Amino acid sequence: MKKILAADGISAQGIDLLKNEFVVDVRDKISADELLEIIGEYDALMVRSASKVTAEVIERAINLKIIGRAGVGVDNIDIPAATAKGIIVINSPGGNTIAATEHTFAMMMSVSRKIPIANETMQRGEWNRKEYVGVELKGKTLGVIGLGRIGMGVAKRALAFEMNVVGYDPYVNEERASELGIKVVELEDLIKNSDFITVHMPLTPDTKNMISMNEMKKMKSNVRLINCARGGIINEDDLAQAIKEGIVAGAAIDVFVEEPIKKDHPLIGLKNVVLTPHLGASTVEAQIGVSLDVSKGILAALKGEPVLNAVNLAPVSQQVMQIISPYLNLAERLGCTICSLAEGPIKKIEVTYNGEITEVNTNLLTTAIVKGMLNPVLEKDVNYVNAPMFAKSRGIKITEVKEKEAENFHNLITVKAQAGGKTCSVKGTLFGNEGRIVEINKFRIDVDPHSRILICPHINRPGVIGTVGTMMGKHGINISSMSVGTTVIKGTSLMVLTIDNDISAEVLEEFKSLDVIFDAKLVNFYAV
Repeated sequence: MKKILAADGISAQGIDLLKNEFVVDVRDKISADELLEIIGEYDALMVRSASKVTAEVIERAINLKIIGRAGVGVDNIDIPAATAKGIIVINSPGGNTIAATEHTFAMMMSVSRKIPIANETMQRGEWNRKEYVGVELKGKTLGVIGLGRIGMGVAKRALAFEMNVVGYDPYVNEERASELGIKVVELEDLIKNSDFITVHMPLTPDTKNMISMNEMKKMKSNVRLINCARGGIINEDDLAQAIKEGIVAGAAIDVFVEEPIKKDHPLIGLKNVVLTPHLGASTVEAQIGVSLDVSKGILAALKGEPVLNAVNLAPVSQQVMQIISPYLNLAERLGCTICSLAEGPIKKIEVTYNGEITEVNTNLLTTAIVKGMLNPVLEKDVNYVNAPMFAKSRGIKITEVKEKEAENFHNLITVKAQAGGKTCSVKGTLFGNEGRIVEINKFRIDVDPHSRILICPHINRPGVIGTVGTMMGKHGINISSMSVGTTVIKGTSLMVLTIDNDISAEVLEEFKSLDVIFDAKLVNFYAV
């Protein structure tokens, strides 16, 4: 009989579901050495966040067919190692949605009515009724940054409280949001006009420090900020300073850059600040929900049935995988690039394959492109299973074209996107086993997409490269490589810089303002 190892305190409801058909060993607390020693006995592994499923663990897991993470994040699992060994990895992306939604609203209520400090002083026998006068939610404007599952859930509850709800999400369905009573606005408008602001975005290079002192100074003086999403989206040092100076009226924070926080954290001890120790998913129901989600996935996998919520590769024959696997990383990066090039929401993607690669099933490569395109902009992790579903839900049409002839290259992948009434394109191929971008918007280039790139169409005249290099140096941004391509457009070239440092929005705008630069698009491949 197949055996399952349940570690890290998995809720009993999920375990009971599995015990009906399999042997389940429950080890709530297991050391890394113990896991290495016994993992070879098991066909499935269930973990939360405590156990680290490293490459070494996976190497010793000679019978393991599936790893289930009872929660959303899979940072404690070596996904590439599991994929290389053919082990399915699943999680529970929706299991804590209600818990996180309700905690966000509880935090907003707490900071608006000063409930924590009122309770604390009452417990000491004090009666400070006049000191803790709060504000009502009715009639106030709530700004929701990120209109995914949790953001939408918070917005619906706010509407029931008769709040005015505005939302910012560059990839939201505006018609659907409007039907729910949410007005979609630009981020700057949301920041200027909201009485409460709550963030529900993933932490990426683009959203890190998304709300810092520069944004806080544009807000209403009575604004209150809530973050139950990811630590680092709101700059914690700037928030503390803004509260001390009266720029921000209050804040409720559940997630932090470093957890647990240190005793000298700048937000500790400040008035009108509510802090909780990452409790967004900490409800009995959420823990039961994620346990049941993962248990059902393991049950299906061990029976040989299709599995939902897989975060790694769908089954592909060994022969096909040998051909397409070197292209998977390149495909995701082509998708990420086309996302940055697009002017507005993407309506259509056309993927053209040229060369010998057309002789095999390329669906997984197309899925990789879609995954790379969506990952930078969605609040949830996009994987090879759910990427097509997310694209369809956003009305993005995906088509494949195969042409045997491959001019100039052995194999070539071309991605074209229609967005904002315009078409943009990017092409890539392999040099050996290394992915290279060889064309952007008809400009012939040669770029290694290994970290982040800056794409800059510019005037073709002497001194441009020197001007760009000087400005980058001024801001301490290292250029590790540069490719300059030309096209039939006279007097125009395309410069692509591979850079080693993050670029702030202010520096990017300064870069765009150079009279020799027509535009600048930053592509962060860390999102894929």
